[in-house]
Amino acid sequence: MYMAKYNIVGLKTLRENMEKYISQVKRGKSFTVVRRSKPVFKILPPDVWGDEGTWETVADFTKIRKGGLSSKEILKYL
Repeated sequence: MYMAKYNIVGLKTLRENMEKYISQVKRGKSFTVVRRSKPVFKILPPDVWGDEGTWETVADFTKIRKGGLSSKEILKYL
């Protein structure tokens, strides 16, 4: 099981220094992002997410048309 020490970063700081945090996440570091002192989400390196089996295909629009459909095309049918 993955047991990470989460580093805390403010949402404003993250926005202002996005490239810095992207670089650190690429190196395996994780962050808990807070807004007004409350956690709002976590940033984890992709290898921590688990295997590809954790993603579920909800709809595969490439079966309708090669290359898929645009969001505008999908929304007009909803």
